[in-house]
Amino acid sequence: MSRDINNKYWDEELETLPHDQLEARQLEDLKEIVKFAYENAPYYQRSFDAAGVKPEDIKTLKDIEKFPFINKTTQRDTQGVGSFLGELAAVPEEEVVFISTSSGSTGVPTMSPFTKKDFDEFQDTESRWFWQVGMRPNDRYVHALNFSLYVGGPDVIGAQNLGALCIWGGTLPSERLLFVLKTYQPTVIWTSPSYAWQLGEKALKSGIDPKKDLNIKKIIVAGELGGSIDSTRKAIEDLWGAEVFDFYGLSDIFGACAAMCEAKDGLHIAENHILVETVDIHTGEVLKPGEVGELVFTTLRKHARPLIRFRTGDIGWIDNTPCKCGRTHGRIHINGRKDDMFIVSAVNVFPSDIEAVIREISDITGEYLIRVFEKDFTCKYSVEIEKNADNKKSDEQIAAEVSASLKARIGVKPYSVIVHPDGGLDTRSEHKSKRIIDERKLEYNI
Repeated sequence: MSRDINNKYWDEELETLPHDQLEARQLEDLKEIVKFAYENAPYYQRSFDAAGVKPEDIKTLKDIEKFPFINKTTQRDTQGVGSFLGELAAVPEEEVVFISTSSGSTGVPTMSPFTKKDFDEFQDTESRWFWQVGMRPNDRYVHALNFSLYVGGPDVIGAQNLGALCIWGGTLPSERLLFVLKTYQPTVIWTSPSYAWQLGEKALKSGIDPKKDLNIKKIIVAGELGGSIDSTRKAIEDLWGAEVFDFYGLSDIFGACAAMCEAKDGLHIAENHILVETVDIHTGEVLKPGEVGELVFTTLRKHARPLIRFRTGDIGWIDNTPCKCGRTHGRIHINGRKDDMFIVSAVNVFPSDIEAVIREISDITGEYLIRVFEKDFTCKYSVEIEKNADNKKSDEQIAAEVSASLKARIGVKPYSVIVHPDGGLDTRSEHKSKRIIDERKLEYNI
């Protein structure tokens, strides 16, 4: 199917579908997938029966609230049980054409299987996101994401299906990637926000001006929250002279499930594939749209391993108000990971709150490390930063300024701010950067 390159929509009918019609489509898909999961996945049959619910109970979208939650623990406990794919899988292995795995950073890696239809629809969604941020067939695209079992690796196929010239970069060393950027002059790149920043810094230190010597017009970032933090996004844009767009994905579902549009007011989620709920992190009570809680996703069309009421561990909210871009699918806003949030003096603190402050302060590099610890049986945090090489202020003066800024923005100041010289922090990474070290031994309920 040929597309008008001047049309800003990949699939205009779908992307601008009135929300009542979108919900009608969701309901039909929800009825089908819940029935399919119950009849084909041993875990769902057992858990639905135990909860006293059955697929026929789905008469409205709200009826999904009657069904039990699952989470990462459910995946780990059922993986490999009864078959290679486990008890959450709803198709035989013969129908699976691709699996990815989670990083396993918070436990045993979990598999995410795809049928051929699952995979093709996944890649069509990726094409839609690429088109949404302005990629067109005349673009040259570098996919600088890990290809080793990572669910974001195959997303490059979505760019190829769109018609762009694709360079399968993967996790190249910085020097090699800069060579590719300078030699082939690509216009679009996808990486993590921290690496986009660090790569720009390395370019400058090696005598390459990203604005003048390279041809990057758009930078897609994912895997960390930086792309949705205004100050971080602006810092990367200023460094590269390019637009930055944030994508959001889950290994449990598929690559990018949501993406920023030109309005840059949240990330449109593929509501034709995912039903979104927000729940209270303590009680599981369903919250109203716009209220902050844990995001819960139900896959509507993925058959290899349906996820019914999957608690993502991500804290955020969904915005169903009209977007300036004209797209009708809701927009999610992510505040952070439930696992990363900590409480200081009754204030909920996310690493993203701290990053937003650090990236706005001049005379420091923007690199940071957070340490969370206990003192006098209460939770405290400290922040380590780097000052620019040409910064003439004393370490004490810089620390005081940073501490005051954090207190003003977050409401609680750090126990200490430690200042390092430029390059003194070991936080730079060609993948996701390690930003928080939790040294607590007590259990803190959130």
